[in-house]
Amino acid sequence: MQYLIIRSKMNRNIDNYRILILDFGSQYSQLLARRIREIGVYCKLWDWNITVEQIQEFNPNGIILSGGPESTIQKKSPRAPEYVFTAGVPVLGVCYGMQTMAMQLGGYVKKSEKSEFGYAQVNIIAKSKMFHDIRDSEKKDGTPVLDVWMSHNDIVTEIPSDFIVIASTDNCPYAIIANEEKKFYGIQFHPEVTHTRQGQRILKRFILEICGCKALWNPANIIDDAIWSLRKQVGTDSVILGLSGGIDSAVTALLLDLAIGKRLICVFVDNGLLRLNEGQQVTEMFGEKLGLNIIHVKAAKRFLKALAGITNPEDKRQTIGRVFIEIFNEEASKIPQVKWLAQGTIYSDVIESATSKTGKARVIKSHHNVGGLPKKMKLGLIEPLKNLFKDEVRKLDIELGQPYNMQNLHPFPGPGLGVRILGEIKEEYCNILRHADAIFIEELHKANLYNTVSQAFTVFLPIRSVGVMGDNRTYDWVVSLRAVETTDFMTAHWARLPYDFLGCVSNRIINEVTGISRVVYDISSKPPATIEWE
Repeated sequence: MQYLIIRSKMNRNIDNYRILILDFGSQYSQLLARRIREIGVYCKLWDWNITVEQIQEFNPNGIILSGGPESTIQKKSPRAPEYVFTAGVPVLGVCYGMQTMAMQLGGYVKKSEKSEFGYAQVNIIAKSKMFHDIRDSEKKDGTPVLDVWMSHNDIVTEIPSDFIVIASTDNCPYAIIANEEKKFYGIQFHPEVTHTRQGQRILKRFILEICGCKALWNPANIIDDAIWSLRKQVGTDSVILGLSGGIDSAVTALLLDLAIGKRLICVFVDNGLLRLNEGQQVTEMFGEKLGLNIIHVKAAKRFLKALAGITNPEDKRQTIGRVFIEIFNEEASKIPQVKWLAQGTIYSDVIESATSKTGKARVIKSHHNVGGLPKKMKLGLIEPLKNLFKDEVRKLDIELGQPYNMQNLHPFPGPGLGVRILGEIKEEYCNILRHADAIFIEELHKANLYNTVSQAFTVFLPIRSVGVMGDNRTYDWVVSLRAVETTDFMTAHWARLPYDFLGCVSNRIINEVTGISRVVYDISSKPPATIEWE
């Protein structure tokens, strides 16, 4: 694998242009961050009650106040730090963000007599640098019109004295407001969703022109910056990496290989929680084909013993993470100059585990990458992907030139089958699940459906169901098929797989896998469900 590293003056600090998003709890907050990254500018999502010191340390070129589920007219509802409006940078308030900005700067908000949820048309009635030449259509009198997506119960009824109204709808007199001098803008609609047809142009105008950012955040520059940073961080030391075969650890391995070469030692741990034949596939691909140093540790019995009797999913994750780190420490102690442990932690892992600097996010589930590390770990931690979303990691994978079949592998959780077996984990359950899952994936490939879904897998349920095999009654286990479609893995829709296909998979699993009497299909979306069952 060859990759030309160009460390130019221009891309030496690709995150020097940055946008701060203050999250008020919108379901679209992560989507907003991804849209900004797509424009080519680094951004970070922080809780709304960030401190002044944290804002100053981040030093943003602009600030965006996200939407949120609460009402600004309720007592103790969230507010932006006052420093946001005195920091001297442009501010864009979106939905709730617009309302709190209006209230905090002297305006008023009240409950709307007619809420707006869904499609709406915004009439632009005043000139603004922010919205110049951005429109979807025009009225007969020449008034520019935007097709947007609204989602609000409250409306601004009076704007701050130094603001002007830029646009309105039939039900919302202040759909867009602005203080052009201070570069403060408020929009009642959501530009980050695709239903707002000009949404990306609006965000691009704010970020590149109003905030003056340069689009340096792209895969080639991210790779170049990561390699340079890794060399600086590691020096002449060696690094040990837990290689799972998934895209996150694979991209981490490829970056480190480019940065430090043979001083990277990959530890592939067969924890007994892998998919069918996965151990052999990983060692062949990364060891024989890509030429990485790989130590293959067979530790199935050790993991299963540690997990015996544990049914709580969080306890399982923590246990799996703990044993992983124990093994890494043991393997590292055998190798001279190993001082670092590398992990494929990505930004969504950090967000969902609530380990952002503010620590205000509600824990959904911990990820073993970020939640299972002991307080006194003997190795320093390297996480080159921790600021990247999954789609950004995939773009890096393509840029790095990894084989196509590896680029398009579905995600596999760090705890493996440990979070796809509900309740206690036993070797018997692992074997049953492995074979059922292999049939599902095989049939997806045969039907040319594998690349049409973002993630597909099978879940073992700790319940028995009556069945009939031949003339005999059976009382065996139930498994669930799960397939989702998503772009960011923060939200996901269940995949509408053909009935005939699902019937074929069910028949094969029941007929070929001893111990299964029933197959069901999961039609839950995220939210309210998560993609994985645990």
